Amino acid sequence: MYGNWGKFLRVNLSTGEVKVEEYDEEFARKWLGSRGLAIYLLLKEMDPMVDPLSPENKLVITPGPLSGTSAPTGGRYNVVTKSPATGFITMANSGGYFGAELKFAGYDAIVIEGKAEKPVYIYIKDENVEIRDASHLWGKLVSETEEAIRKEIGSKKLRIALIGPAGENLVKFAAVMNDGHRAAGRGGVGAVMGSKNLKAIAVEGSKTVSIADKQKFMLTIREKINKLRNDPVAGGGLPNYGTAILVNIINENGLYPTRNFQTGVFEHAYEQSGEAMAAKYLIRNQPCYACPIGCGRVNKLPTIGVTEGPEYESTWALGANLGINDLASIIEANHRCDELGLDTISTGGTLGTAMELYEKGLITDEELGEAPPFRWGNTEVLHYYIDKLARREGFGDKLAEGGYRLAESYGHPEYSMSVKKLELPAYDPRGAEGHGLGYATNNRGGCHIKNYMISPEILGYPYKMDPHDVSDDKVKMLIIFQDLSALIDAAGLCLFTTFGLGADDYRDMLNAALGWDYSTEDYLKIGERIWNAERIFNLKAGLDPAKDDTLPKRFLEEPMPEGPNKGYVVRLKEMLPRYYALRGWTEDGKVPKEKAKELGIEEFI
Repeated sequence: MYGNWGKFLRVNLSTGEVKVEEYDEEFARKWLGSRGLAIYLLLKEMDPMVDPLSPENKLVITPGPLSGTSAPTGGRYNVVTKSPATGFITMANSGGYFGAELKFAGYDAIVIEGKAEKPVYIYIKDENVEIRDASHLWGKLVSETEEAIRKEIGSKKLRIALIGPAGENLVKFAAVMNDGHRAAGRGGVGAVMGSKNLKAIAVEGSKTVSIADKQKFMLTIREKINKLRNDPVAGGGLPNYGTAILVNIINENGLYPTRNFQTGVFEHAYEQSGEAMAAKYLIRNQPCYACPIGCGRVNKLPTIGVTEGPEYESTWALGANLGINDLASIIEANHRCDELGLDTISTGGTLGTAMELYEKGLITDEELGEAPPFRWGNTEVLHYYIDKLARREGFGDKLAEGGYRLAESYGHPEYSMSVKKLELPAYDPRGAEGHGLGYATNNRGGCHIKNYMISPEILGYPYKMDPHDVSDDKVKMLIIFQDLSALIDAAGLCLFTTFGLGADDYRDMLNAALGWDYSTEDYLKIGERIWNAERIFNLKAGLDPAKDDTLPKRFLEEPMPEGPNKGYVVRLKEMLPRYYALRGWTEDGKVPKEKAKELGIEEFI
């Protein structure tokens, strides 16, 4: 088999058993790998109704067939599990070098089961797999843990995926970190890892991923890299200014969420933009494995020294969403989130919810005591509460449950800007209605990256669409983006490659690497299969489409108050029934047996 090894590790932390299991190429042709392999295993082996933080939940860490190859951005991996934040499936994706190193060790995935009696970490060196004591690492920051494990093992080649104190303390939005500042961030995957008493996975490998036709593959890769380098976003904006180049673009288009999505225009946007960051703090860009784009930022501040980030979403979540415009404070807060192992989007979203609850008089100064007040623009909120919530200290214990549960505890869940209890990212859907439909129907909840309709609605990829068009063409485009994102995740590539590459380009790379002769439609069918399998998992986990496939009331009933989208709401009721129909689902949003049979997943119905 090419690309995939056809084998994965299964580690049972309760018993200490480690074994290697295999699958054949017929399976790979159906599920491809990574996100596809993971959802199959979870549906096959686990009751979707399990408590996400119980030993019965499984954690699948998995690169794709192009991970560890020279394919552009071929270093991605997914962490797939049942989310403690949403109660549904989550698939958190990360870059850096860990995913490639796991492939070099000879594995397509690690399936983590059970719970260790005391803190442990897993050390993998090719065929040698050890479960080691991590009691001395428990409580340490991400950088401290990485340093300690490297010193203990004594290898410069080592790559580590790990959790910080937030994961240990079961914060609902704790991340799995790797390479210092790369994060599998969304859905609380770090809390699941912490619930298993698993501090880290350290990997080093010596193998080379097999390619079916090396010459054809290299020629194909060169062509795709040239496409990316000649693209104005992938080859210009992202390398020069990072993802925060979007700050000004999204703000000028009137959908840059400000003060917990109360409006879509931030008066100080330029001060936290990628352009401002480059002028004040940037040292260099930082690419992930095999990445020709290099959107990562290496910044230097007098207060903390050299750090990486923040990305666009983090800049917004810790900035405009809180009414904060001090870029230095945003960079410091992002650094602290990385060290503690926190998802920056949910961190900022939860703090934004707290600020609005405070503004409305629901959180009071009496309750907070000597802690900083949740006032818009108050940078003390960042410096104080991020540590408190990661350690569940004081009011931080409430924040650690996420924005939805926080708002619900005060009787006002409508002040949480979340979908399926996952905090929303940096695009107000009143300025991009197809993107809003994507939020409502995303399998992991309030997520942008798995259905990035900002591309056609704002940026013009693959072509420009009216952001307020709600026709069938818009719905069909969303479905293509969802299925394509599932395919790209399953392949082990970065979704930023869609700035420059189309579905045919992924077909070319996969066929050359795997030795297949699949059409573009064949590959998109894999994406559709993965998306539908995840939907089936969610339905079995208790998803109620009538209640859960929706948006916060603000977007449906409160018109945008200013800017280019003034007066608009999201017309979700017009789009959602047509989305179900075009998906081939029932009127109430369920996957029927006929559709499951068409996709070859009827065993899960």
